[in-house]
Amino acid sequence: MIPFLSLKDVTALHGDEINAAVTRVVNSGWYLQGQENEAFESHYAQYIGTKHCIGCANGLDALIWIYRAYIELGMMQPGDEVIVPANTYIASILAITENGLKAVLVEPNPETLELDDSKIEAAITPRTKSILLVHLYGRCAYTEKIGELCQRYRLHLVEDNAQAHGCTYNGRKTGSLAEAAGHSFYPGKNLGALGDGGAVTTDNKELADCIRALANYGSTKKYVFKYCGRNSRLDEIQAAVLDVKLRHLDEDNRMRQEVAAYYYDNINNPLVTLPTRLPDENNVYHLFPILCERRDELQDYLKQNGVQTLIHYPIPPHLQECYKGEWGGMQLPITERLAKQELSLPISQVMKPSEMDSVVRLLNEF
Repeated sequence: MIPFLSLKDVTALHGDEINAAVTRVVNSGWYLQGQENEAFESHYAQYIGTKHCIGCANGLDALIWIYRAYIELGMMQPGDEVIVPANTYIASILAITENGLKAVLVEPNPETLELDDSKIEAAITPRTKSILLVHLYGRCAYTEKIGELCQRYRLHLVEDNAQAHGCTYNGRKTGSLAEAAGHSFYPGKNLGALGDGGAVTTDNKELADCIRALANYGSTKKYVFKYCGRNSRLDEIQAAVLDVKLRHLDEDNRMRQEVAAYYYDNINNPLVTLPTRLPDENNVYHLFPILCERRDELQDYLKQNGVQTLIHYPIPPHLQECYKGEWGGMQLPITERLAKQELSLPISQVMKPSEMDSVVRLLNEF
């Protein structure tokens, strides 16, 4: 079986360094809010190109804290609207609704699979206060038009950078293109921990201080609570592991780009559609999505021939039961078509040439 992603092999790639880092933390006797967090936050902020990085428990919390901080600082208020791509993972939507904000779904561009910037302005109302830009699949979703719209309408631009660690736009890393960005370090991400983890990056010190407090029970000083916060902290072991893997991130991404290039150059089945190819600097290939009208049949065929694939994502947010009261009856044809046709192929920094060849051969024979 060719696995979709072997986390065991990914971890083993830098196993000696990871084991040494974990052992160092275990032997230190200090497991929360210590030197490992300080080091990783400093290194990740430097890598992304921002002044501040705040580690937290997971990627969803990272996004939640950004919008909660906007509200606490009087920059937004419950009921305000946030424009977000309709074809994102549900975490992007949950971060908005968790804060009493209204998510306004905008269709993606069917060729890039990212938020369609030509559809954004029509969705802006007097209550619109933010755009949550999602770099889905590891593809850079930022455009100059989106930046211009945020300036013209005075909208807070926030990045969901959960799938795009190391991606760039005109020499700047995603995660530094907006006022703030949420990052996920879920194990399967390009920069993945050995458990859950997340972070916020920003240049805004006031926002950073508020987010750090919110993620630590609302405390700005020990036993002094300025906000009603929660416990959402990145532990020392995960910080140490992430600091090791951060040193290898660019090389790991380069290896993913080599797999993607092989796919683009060799997949030629007319039943399969590939998204628009981006320059390598604009895509770190967290996932490699393809589209096929006979998606389920193709997935079963690949499984029967020893290739594991996944679907991202089979049910879009507006059709999920938890949002039935919010968007019941809404029709988003592009998003719904993508949900019925998208299939993600195996891709990782540990994929063997023979595995790449087998995937392509089977796809072309389908």
